[in-house]
Amino acid sequence: MPSTLEITPEQIEDQRLYSEMGLSDEEFQSVKDILGRKPNYTELGLFSVMWSEHCSYKNSKPLLRKFPTEGEHVLQGPGEGAGIIDIGDDQAVVFKIESHNHPSAVEPYQGAATGVGGILRDVFSMGARPIALLNSLRFGSLKQPRVKFLFEEVVRGIAGYGNCVGVPTVGGEVQFDNAYNGNPLVNAMCVGLIDHKDIQKGIAAGIGNTVMYVGAKTGRDGIHGATFASEELSEASEEKRPSVQVGDPFMEKLLIEACLDVIHHDALVGIQDMGAAGLTSSASEMASKAGTGMLMNMDLIPQRETNMTAYEMMLSESQERMLLVVEKGREEEIAQVFQKYDLEAVAVGEVTDNQRFTLQHHGEIVADVPVDSLAEDAPVYHQPSKVPAYYEEFQQQDHYIPRVADYKQTLHDLLKQPTIASKEWVYDQYDSMVQTNTVVTPGSDAAVLRVRGTDKALAMTTDCNSRYIYLDPEVGGQIAVAEAARNIVCSGGRPLGITDGLNFGSPENPEIFWQMEKSVEGMSEACTTLGTPVISGNVSLYNESFGGKAIYPTPVVGMVGLVEKTEHITRSAMKQAGDVIYLIGKTKPEFGGSELQGLLEDRHFGKAPAIDLQVEASRQNKLLSAIQQGLVQSAHDLAEGGLGVALAESLFDQELGCEVTITGEATAALFAETQSRFLVSVKPEQQDQFESVIDEAVEIGKVTEDGVYKVFANNQVVVEEQTTKLKHTWKGAIPCLVKSKV
Repeated sequence: MPSTLEITPEQIEDQRLYSEMGLSDEEFQSVKDILGRKPNYTELGLFSVMWSEHCSYKNSKPLLRKFPTEGEHVLQGPGEGAGIIDIGDDQAVVFKIESHNHPSAVEPYQGAATGVGGILRDVFSMGARPIALLNSLRFGSLKQPRVKFLFEEVVRGIAGYGNCVGVPTVGGEVQFDNAYNGNPLVNAMCVGLIDHKDIQKGIAAGIGNTVMYVGAKTGRDGIHGATFASEELSEASEEKRPSVQVGDPFMEKLLIEACLDVIHHDALVGIQDMGAAGLTSSASEMASKAGTGMLMNMDLIPQRETNMTAYEMMLSESQERMLLVVEKGREEEIAQVFQKYDLEAVAVGEVTDNQRFTLQHHGEIVADVPVDSLAEDAPVYHQPSKVPAYYEEFQQQDHYIPRVADYKQTLHDLLKQPTIASKEWVYDQYDSMVQTNTVVTPGSDAAVLRVRGTDKALAMTTDCNSRYIYLDPEVGGQIAVAEAARNIVCSGGRPLGITDGLNFGSPENPEIFWQMEKSVEGMSEACTTLGTPVISGNVSLYNESFGGKAIYPTPVVGMVGLVEKTEHITRSAMKQAGDVIYLIGKTKPEFGGSELQGLLEDRHFGKAPAIDLQVEASRQNKLLSAIQQGLVQSAHDLAEGGLGVALAESLFDQELGCEVTITGEATAALFAETQSRFLVSVKPEQQDQFESVIDEAVEIGKVTEDGVYKVFANNQVVVEEQTTKLKHTWKGAIPCLVKSKV
């Protein structure tokens, strides 16, 4: 095949080379119509990455418009590097989640590491200091050697980058299911703090102003990474390793400090991360947002490899790079800021008034396209939607009622399930205490970090039970948002807003698109009811492995809440013997998508648990009020494994015991996954006050000092076990699976 420099526009059309870059025949025709001619190879590359799903959201835009994105405290919604919410005192919290699924499937260490690097840049490009990292991970069965390898390497990659860059990894979630055997999900979230006066935008304003390239040199890694992220994984995906970037966390640390330094300089006009689609996206988006054009000289781009073409430089996704626009004539002032950190800052172009994106290389114009055609004019598809046959079948089924003979053994078996088991093996590899602001470390319902210099704190979590969403996307979408909010409330915070990571299969499959549609509708309704607008997010489609088998629909919710006073911070661990244990919320025999169903049947089917969002909102508000009044010793939401598991988890920290009496059918009372329920402990002397705030709370027992987990039902003991033995089962499950040779 000839070099890209020798490929003619005629060859591109005649040999349909555009299809190899992910453009359809109709899209290629649109490019020709926009240009009034056939594109050259470099121009084709620009369109192919900017019109990929990863950059343009061409299949998901109609759905994303359904999200509520505004609110009283929202300072920046979707459209910039990250969203921003006011937290008072002229401060704001900045956060976003992004996926790095396909890169992590073929090169798990670097795929995960560069996912962390990219989300950090999204946050500090807004002018915010990153204060926390979280993640949401999905893997297949740990009994499969390939899955085990991916799991170990992804965790190592997250730790390797996050620990070195000096930002604590404080929370997240890891779930396991056969649905992810061929396609893991790696979603990284970053939270930052900012003063209102320091908020930056990614705009290329001011005709004649200078475009500056900052940070690491450009190499050939990550070329067509955005396109790679917009296609299904296949046997050929191993060949896409060059599409995976390589990260340098030490340079990222310097870049963070330099960028946070330069935002105080009045010569800075705009700043944006070079993320997916690299130079192409950052440059064209900055110009398009400002209504300007841009001229760049590719000879000036810092390069770490020889003889790079303009095509390669524009599509490279080399890491640790930023694009700045600065006032003309003040370039040296900006360069000096970066020189303090041993970073390059090079003038590579200028802002123009012609609304065109023009590239020069070796004295020739190698690309000249309307800037909006890249950033704004990608096609938008309204894909057909079809209710899946499996959903209709599940809706017709009677409620699944499991049969449990030995409740103690079943509890042990559930605590052993990797989705429920302790994730200590994972988070022990992360530095959660760097920056010394972390108050609640990984392992509780949400991580909590103090806001230095104030009496406030931020609670943060990631959540999504994809099994519920598979069974019923709309209800499951509501539950994902509600469960995230529950975790924030249990930590003493008021939910502020969400960032979403929408992970699905191919939108061109009508049944998958229906899953997307219904999930978004469910999430939107929950966000509206719970007052948590969507301020940022990411869409990752085509998550399908060999043979076109899609993952479970997995729209991850990243949520941040405000703890108004640090004395309100609450943990899930019960504190002392003698405290009274309460259950908030009635239990129903709901087992569709439950851990117990998966344990007994090795698959998930039937109806998802129901949820009433008004009831959810009311209970959350009452519980938060009780916490703020100092009436709650511990709070834990009931999720996977139901009351039985939540009760055990609450005892592990202090290795306390409990005496609890359950009513109704024992299997449902212990293991059903009915929504909108909380487990709380209260001092005996505060019972009356607590019950006056939460009138539907039911006393079910007390915390004991004997270290025995004891549950009564129908006047007999149904579970009696040493807390330490349950804890051993729970803590040992994942290390045992990782070490096993199976």
